[in-house]
Amino acid sequence: MAPRKNAASPNRSGVAKTTKTRSAKTAKPVIGTEIAEFDRDQEIAAYREMLLIRRFEEKAGQLYGMGFIGGFCHLYIGQEAVVSGIKLAMKDGDQMITAYRDHGHMLACGMTPRGVMAELTGRQSGYSHGKGGSMHMFSKEKHFYGGHGIVGAQVSLGTGLGFANRYSDNGNVSVVFYGDGASNQGQVYESFNMAELWDLPVVFIVENNRYAMGTSVSRASAQTDFSQRGVSFNIPGHQVDGMDVRAVKAAAEAALEHSRSGKGPIILEMLTYRYRGHSMSDPAKYRSKDEVQKMRSEHDPIEQVKVRLLEKGWASEDELKAIDKSVREIVADSAEYAQNEPEPDPSELYTDIVL
Repeated sequence: MAPRKNAASPNRSGVAKTTKTRSAKTAKPVIGTEIAEFDRDQEIAAYREMLLIRRFEEKAGQLYGMGFIGGFCHLYIGQEAVVSGIKLAMKDGDQMITAYRDHGHMLACGMTPRGVMAELTGRQSGYSHGKGGSMHMFSKEKHFYGGHGIVGAQVSLGTGLGFANRYSDNGNVSVVFYGDGASNQGQVYESFNMAELWDLPVVFIVENNRYAMGTSVSRASAQTDFSQRGVSFNIPGHQVDGMDVRAVKAAAEAALEHSRSGKGPIILEMLTYRYRGHSMSDPAKYRSKDEVQKMRSEHDPIEQVKVRLLEKGWASEDELKAIDKSVREIVADSAEYAQNEPEPDPSELYTDIVL
């Protein structure tokens, strides 16, 4: 049988849309090198958003140590600029899906700290009624589709969201987050193939925090430039400074426009770093304390914004302390709320079950 020269994807009317004959994409958009210009309000908003994620995760770690949170708990501390910058570039209706290091993504999408913390502590008022925990929360209202515990599984699901967007021709883009470890999963490449074959509006975000659980990327990956993992599928990819919220926003805007305009999928590799272990049970002995401290002192995403605000005279130390105080109060309220909410009624065992 001769190979097909054209691929077709259906739309809502049931009529196949014939796509162009596949050929190498030689003209790549220049992405990853630009820095978005933030005004004072944008810098303050980015500072507040990232600080909320940081303080929330610190409190979650504390509650885990106290026994209020069970199971697995993966903290996002250090990576705040990635999801914050990308959310700044997304439009209403665009979807987000990620893996299990997901609390920051939920907050960035506008899910309430109370609801997220209640789910972390297994309470009835949590987003999954106390049955999902840290790794399994969703909000259709906020276009957040999880939170997934299976490594790489969300990539296929996120590609499916992109297919739904193409099918209904709604102009939305699916933003799919996964880690450097998941980049080696076979289902990721199956998703790449389908997304490119049908020109699906999907932006693949690789959050490269340098360690897949406790294994450095240099020991686990033959090709450590994850932005180029789509080359064999003609998917363009770019590396981005994932510790600078301005660089993330600029890259995300260009990538989203690329996919939204019908040019198909694109990959952004966010070069970032997590300060804590893979999960709360990980002592992170595979790296030195000096390595972590160097990243904190030289590249911290929140401190970068703080320094710019102070140097430009856009905020005083007292004003920034006031923001931190208000964020801490929000987080403290979410923790108190969660600890005093009831656990799910046993009848919840029989809800949300598909037979």
